[in-house]
Amino acid sequence: MPQNASSGGKPAVLVIEDERALAEEIRYELEAEGYPVALAETRAEGLRVARAGGAAVLVVDRILNHEDGLSILEALREEGNPTPILVISALSSVDDRIRGLKAGGDDYLVKPFELRELTARVEALSRRIPDSRATRLRAGPLEMDLVERTVRRSERRVDLLPREFKLLEYFMRRPNQIITRAMLLEDVWNYKFLPQTNVVDVHIGNLRRKIDAGGEPRLIVNVRAAGFKLHVDD
Repeated sequence: MPQNASSGGKPAVLVIEDERALAEEIRYELEAEGYPVALAETRAEGLRVARAGGAAVLVVDRILNHEDGLSILEALREEGNPTPILVISALSSVDDRIRGLKAGGDDYLVKPFELRELTARVEALSRRIPDSRATRLRAGPLEMDLVERTVRRSERRVDLLPREFKLLEYFMRRPNQIITRAMLLEDVWNYKFLPQTNVVDVHIGNLRRKIDAGGEPRLIVNVRAAGFKLHVDD
């Protein structure tokens, strides 16, 4: 697999597609635009290569030799792999597109498509790489080091349990956006169904007590009839 980006070049793309002719057409088009490209034909091979690193963008077929390509997305996201993913599929219903995005896809392109459009979408996804691969997150007075697993509010260190850290990371990647309980249960707790539970509220209460101390303004606020929001100055 080529490296994430050659010196001065474009980021590497992994195409997971079992139709050899289409895969070769995609590779030819992307390489003509300067992208290093690797191909994989099966779910197992694609997941192995994606886990090995090197690819900065993935293009994943929805159906791979009668296997569900979305399982690749789900496995990578559960492992914390943030690589941008474009799903390509002949399944074109709204429900199919929603399922692809909920599984962890960043974009969804319906077959048949123009190769130029696929290239444009890969280019758009590649622009997300610096943020998705950042080792430090900043939102208002909060700073999170994803390598050292530390959090500070201004100069004060905030000690968090692993689940609290993951929960705060989710908010810090989406400052000033409304986050629903369903989103948190699916993306932070990895529930495939939405049980009747107050686990989200309990953990957010614990997190608030740690990040808001000594009269500091509350950062995670309730949004009436919607959910929560990390309220910070832009």
